[in-house]
Amino acid sequence: MLRCLAALAALVLAGSAMAEEPLRFEVDPTWPKRLPNDWILGQAAGVAVDAQDRVWVIQRPRTLTDDEKAASLDPPRTKCCKPAPPVLVFDQAGALVASWGGPGAGYDWPQNEHGIHIDHKGFVWLAGNGDADGQVLKFTPEGRFVLQIGKPGAQTNSLDTARLGKPAAMQVDPETNELYVADGYFNHRVIVFDAETGAFRRMWGAYGRPPTDDALPPYDPAAAPAQQFRNPVHCIQIARDGLVYVCDRANDRVQVFRKDGTFVKEFFVEKNTRANGSVWELALWPDAGETYLLNADGANNEVRTLRRDTGEVVGAFGRNGRMAGEFHWVHNLAVDSRGNVFTTEVDTGKRAQKFLFRGDMVLRKRAAVPEEAR
Repeated sequence: MLRCLAALAALVLAGSAMAEEPLRFEVDPTWPKRLPNDWILGQAAGVAVDAQDRVWVIQRPRTLTDDEKAASLDPPRTKCCKPAPPVLVFDQAGALVASWGGPGAGYDWPQNEHGIHIDHKGFVWLAGNGDADGQVLKFTPEGRFVLQIGKPGAQTNSLDTARLGKPAAMQVDPETNELYVADGYFNHRVIVFDAETGAFRRMWGAYGRPPTDDALPPYDPAAAPAQQFRNPVHCIQIARDGLVYVCDRANDRVQVFRKDGTFVKEFFVEKNTRANGSVWELALWPDAGETYLLNADGANNEVRTLRRDTGEVVGAFGRNGRMAGEFHWVHNLAVDSRGNVFTTEVDTGKRAQKFLFRGDMVLRKRAAVPEEAR
């Protein structure tokens, strides 16, 4: 009896510490493999995983310095390197399996590439946040142009439904085939279009209110929460239960909505971050209930595991640095079907990394009961 009581007491203590096992990851320093053709990455401004677990990266060739792309100059200054194409596709081992992208007939390639999404039909969506960018583009996986929504030019305002305002990211809802856009670096809204025709459907700002372009004071973590999105509105994720998660990056918060724009809740992440915000990207964990959100934070340079229902931080990896597993302006992340995480970095980071998931996809919620306590 005393042994049973002691085992039960130990179980209570262990249960409080083991109520939830954080996700664990380990960097793969061999991923990706060296690019062919003496190619080199510029700022890597988006990453996505398709249904075959191939990894898609969009990068910015124009951000390479002359020193970095010296072999492409006329005459060449060194034997390496040359800008890679904007869209790169890697297999799980890190080998490049496809590449394409750049200006072409019938569409307006963005000035500054930003964000990539592979929808449920396999179409590839791209955006851009250059000074004149106001469009998103849709391509086949092979790079054939399909659709453009919006147009480049002078920026307008958050009520303009004919163009976007430096859009940051987008995602297609498989249930309705609607495109949700985090719009973005100039505008202050979520805007929704028909993904087949590009027709405008609806839009909203923070708390589900009509978007405005009212000037906001500098972010102050001690102040009342801002009543509008602060630039940039940087990411959007649609969960299988119909909730829509939006990165209000410089406000250090995630706002949650229903698909019609009805506000549900918000939670703050590293609320004292005064730099350029803590919520740069979100990805849904691929278990049945999408239990977690992974959060890339390019200011604090770490990736966190958040409980999707509460926003509670239950794990993190990474730090500011240049070594494998560290980050400089970690900008995006994506998760494959096995729980491996892929990240991309902008500014002078200019790289992609892979982090191997170390654990079971179905996570333990409670410690196992010792035999002697049964």
